[in-house]
Amino acid sequence: MTSGTPARAEDDVDEEPVETEVPVAVPAPSFANFGVSKAVVDALSMRNIDGTFEIQALVLADAIAGRDVLAKSRTGSGKTLAFAVPIVERLEHDQKSPTALILVPTRELATQVADEFRGIIDPKGMKVATVYGGVGLQDQGKRAAKADVIVATPGRLIDLVNRRLVKLDRVRISVLDEADRMLDMGFLPDVSKILAMLPPERQTMMFSATLDGEVGHLAQRFTVDPVRHEIVDDRPLVREADHKFIPVDPGEKINVLVRELAAERGLTLIFVRTKRGADRLADTLKTHGFQAQALHGDMSQPARERALARFESGARDVLVATDVAARGLDLEHITHVVNYDPPEDAKAYVHRVGRTARAGRGGTGITLVLPDQRGDVSRIAQALQLHTELTDAGMKIHPPRVIYRGGRGRNSLLGRRSKRRF
Repeated sequence: MTSGTPARAEDDVDEEPVETEVPVAVPAPSFANFGVSKAVVDALSMRNIDGTFEIQALVLADAIAGRDVLAKSRTGSGKTLAFAVPIVERLEHDQKSPTALILVPTRELATQVADEFRGIIDPKGMKVATVYGGVGLQDQGKRAAKADVIVATPGRLIDLVNRRLVKLDRVRISVLDEADRMLDMGFLPDVSKILAMLPPERQTMMFSATLDGEVGHLAQRFTVDPVRHEIVDDRPLVREADHKFIPVDPGEKINVLVRELAAERGLTLIFVRTKRGADRLADTLKTHGFQAQALHGDMSQPARERALARFESGARDVLVATDVAARGLDLEHITHVVNYDPPEDAKAYVHRVGRTARAGRGGTGITLVLPDQRGDVSRIAQALQLHTELTDAGMKIHPPRVIYRGGRGRNSLLGRRSKRRF
């Protein structure tokens, strides 16, 4: 009640009834709404894909119109179709050489992106080929030379071009997928060299978790008047998953993991720090009756592909992997991610747990925390605003770590986070 307004008896109140608006769910735009051809729409429908995800709805119109695009979007947001559909719409089969090039950071991502293309490319009579290391150069070059779309890792593509097994002089559309990760992995010189080889009159699209820093400089150099699209809040990646932090003693760690795996779940991805640790843990889980499979960098490419195929088919429902081996891994049906060894920081946590809760589906992230890891894990959780999950686990909320620097007095407090690894 506002000061100075006389109070009225309840019987004196005679107000019009207030109509309450009931929120109505608005369906996502369909691909047909963006002018996508019936053949491609039907191919998507065969895969039970009708409505668009946010990044697709943002990008499709500009991409189909042929404009350069910069898109800030995380892994698992549906971004592959945001560039695959426009490519299939804009291009026709070319008998001479590839007309679309997608650069990706890893072999696994190359395979997954190519599979997305194969699901929609057949109606146009077009072909897609993958280019990455670990397989025969000559055969790969022959397939790539005949393809309309190449999905490639930078280093191997340069090998094929230098050996004159593949020509890039007819490329009309180029895409950098997960551009930030490619640059983080040291591919900036290779990526720059490849983009400089391409015809200047082409469309370029970049998809990245960040559009700043080196990615921004690369965009300035190789795009023309790009349209910028951003999914403003990437935090839903964290919110869409359930998070569980479990304090454990060293002697009970494996038993706690076994208990968690015995609960109802689907495909489960477990992260460890080392290649040897991946092998050891997978072997231990097998003795407990789980269909476990290791995945790490010492495995040959055929062995890696067999491991992923077994996991994706469900023949192995537990995959024990290192961070490096899991780069680019983008499987749809992972229901649980377990941090057997906690991640280094909040960004790594998001990359790991982001392997579940993909494209609107739910998932669960579980982190096992030894006593000497609690402070670091607490800071990671706080950075991601997972305060409730911390307190539910009985863990304390730790302040950001601060360090002292010489030169400003012994007690000079700069408030900088420690880079100590656990």
